[in-house]
Amino acid sequence: MMPLPVVLAVDEGRDALGAVEAQLIQRYAHDYRVVCLGDPGVALQKLTELAHAGEDVALVLARMPWPDVARGGLLERVRELHPHAKRALLVPPDVWADKSTADAVRASVGSGGADYYVVRPASSPDEVFHEAVSSFLLEWATERRTVPHTVHIVGEAWSGRAYELREVFGRCAVPHAFCLADSDEGREFLAKAGPHAKLPLMVLPDGRTLSDPSNAEIAEAAGAPRDFDEVSYDVVIVGAGPAGLSAAVYGGAEGLRVLVADEGGIGGQARSSSLIRNYLGFPKGVSGSRLAEQAYEQASVFGASFVFMHRVTALARSGQLLAVSLAGGRRVTARTAILATGATYRRLGVPALEALHGAGVHYGGPVSEAPAVSGKEAYVAGGGNSAGQAALHLARYARRVVLLVRAQSLNAGMSDYLIREIEATPHIDVHTGTAVVGGGGEGRLQQLVLRDSRTGEHRTVAADALFVLIGAHPHTDWLPPQVTRDADGFLLTGEELPDGCNWPLQRRPYSLETSMPGVLAAGDVRHSSVKRVASAVGEGSIAIQLIQTLLADKRLGAGRPPETAAPMADGSPPRRLTAQGERTSSQAE
Repeated sequence: MMPLPVVLAVDEGRDALGAVEAQLIQRYAHDYRVVCLGDPGVALQKLTELAHAGEDVALVLARMPWPDVARGGLLERVRELHPHAKRALLVPPDVWADKSTADAVRASVGSGGADYYVVRPASSPDEVFHEAVSSFLLEWATERRTVPHTVHIVGEAWSGRAYELREVFGRCAVPHAFCLADSDEGREFLAKAGPHAKLPLMVLPDGRTLSDPSNAEIAEAAGAPRDFDEVSYDVVIVGAGPAGLSAAVYGGAEGLRVLVADEGGIGGQARSSSLIRNYLGFPKGVSGSRLAEQAYEQASVFGASFVFMHRVTALARSGQLLAVSLAGGRRVTARTAILATGATYRRLGVPALEALHGAGVHYGGPVSEAPAVSGKEAYVAGGGNSAGQAALHLARYARRVVLLVRAQSLNAGMSDYLIREIEATPHIDVHTGTAVVGGGGEGRLQQLVLRDSRTGEHRTVAADALFVLIGAHPHTDWLPPQVTRDADGFLLTGEELPDGCNWPLQRRPYSLETSMPGVLAAGDVRHSSVKRVASAVGEGSIAIQLIQTLLADKRLGAGRPPETAAPMADGSPPRRLTAQGERTSSQAE
């Protein structure tokens, strides 16, 4: 049997360490090996021994204040020896009362020296202590693909259809693990699947296997309703990123019949964020995948329906209803629609690198690919928050990470907290004024050609992986010409709509309404949207409020001025709206 993963605590105070040890053993000793030590030097020696033995360390708790615990000390060495391990500072209950200790904690967490802090247990049982510890262990198990709902994919090679399946599940924010067919694990899965199994093979959490499945088969296995096209909806939401998920939550909560369709799965571009630390209500930070999973669960509880792996191909008005067509010939009708299709990272347009897509060249963040670059050289192209988060995540595994930024400074597009953490990470190099213009390799990425925008010089560097997070291209090519876009394809809404857009109604469009009445846009797909998760979530909720007004009016084809909106469907007084359709009175969520 494999040895149990280790939870290690370090505290020089005998009584304090005893209290921590008692709590850890009582709650976790059945599934984890609890090791408690009173000296950081001894702890480092133990961690080194565990690394050499190939044993997993799930969590390290180290007491503050020790000058050699965080940046440059014990917890920094934990990141090098055990990249997956979570690292937390053990702090006293009155940590914020002592300024020097509080400043040290903030500095350590802010610079990435520790993942967060845990308050030492004060009584038995201390559920506040256990809530913090268990959340760390859940994050660790999810990253290690050991959570019970992990999907396993077996393929002949890292590229091809097997890579497409990994991409699909990456877009679904679903924990998944990949192994080659000729590996020990791969042979074991194939043996259980039987002699007629075809590669790539998918092994679902309940033990079912799918041989070379189509996207439709995957969607059905994931629980997509078979008869979704037999229902007429109040609102169809196209896209399951933060904006679409937010709209699904608020729409379901208001009792609307909601259908969310996405060609991939949940999360959108946010799934590439390994850790979002500035999102309201998540002080430890939250991965884009985890945030999407929780939003999906929340929307499902409120009654929203989801159809994944179904690409929406057309949108048209059919009388008082909208007709939404999907690939494969199915069609649904709805009274309104929200376009939350987001945007994807632009391609480099370098043929030699495009040929290596999935074989060292990746578009989007490294959430699932990071372990494959352990001890290697990884490059990240981009200057926004997603690129910064990708570089920090890769730094947990790679020997060296190089961040390539076309702008002359990180300040042009990245949040200050990320810049400070990148500057404090010793093996992340930042090259500003630099672009990727070439590269290649034999079957896998081996080198890149970089151009310095200041001098025009080209240089070739060895590279094991490249993650591209540059610019954005909106998913709007499938929309009819009646939906007005800007020169880059982003949707114009509300007051942004030009006079010549052929708006058909007497009333003015609402703030998030496109040039097709009853069709709203939210999130990154909008022309003037703020490219942040919180902003997309806010727009999703506002879109539902506007749709409630449209549905209460019951005359989408004729409309009436927003300031004379009809009573709500539940009989409540109308919300007073501005000419842009926004609420002016304060209302509870």
